[in-house]
Amino acid sequence: MKKDFSFIRRTFTIFEKFGNALNYFFRQLIEKTNEVSQVNKKKLIIVGLVLIFIPLVIWISYHIYMTFFAGPTLNYLPKGELIKSVDSPNKQYTLKAYVSSGGATTDFAIRGELNFNKDDKNPKNIYWNYHEETAKIKWVDNDTVVINGHKLDVPDKTFDFRQN
Repeated sequence: MKKDFSFIRRTFTIFEKFGNALNYFFRQLIEKTNEVSQVNKKKLIIVGLVLIFIPLVIWISYHIYMTFFAGPTLNYLPKGELIKSVDSPNKQYTLKAYVSSGGATTDFAIRGELNFNKDDKNPKNIYWNYHEETAKIKWVDNDTVVINGHKLDVPDKTFDFRQN
């Protein structure tokens, strides 16, 4: 199963920029305080370390929470291979179905992605089911779709086999 770690890359980029800003700040501060006493320099170093470690502890805590304690989410599902695309009757939505394989150790899964044709919104994952290789998609009306027997009112309702 290929995992998307782009959020980690973005987070490291943010921390790198934060670190560069802190580095610049402390270099300027040290240049201006060369004649300051040793006690004040120690206080400055302590403040700098606190400013570095607090965001780091918050970032690590967040990822530990999301990994071990938060419920499953549809946000970080594997992309998969497009197998079907069906428009709603009024063409407001397009539901794209992808089949995902985790390799030799896991079975196939279907991911349903809702695309907003008339609104400028990002696509939203609304369906995730395990032990499926095909997607049978039928629009009942403009806001109701049936995917492999699971009826969903779009765009608010979702189906995730891990929660249902």
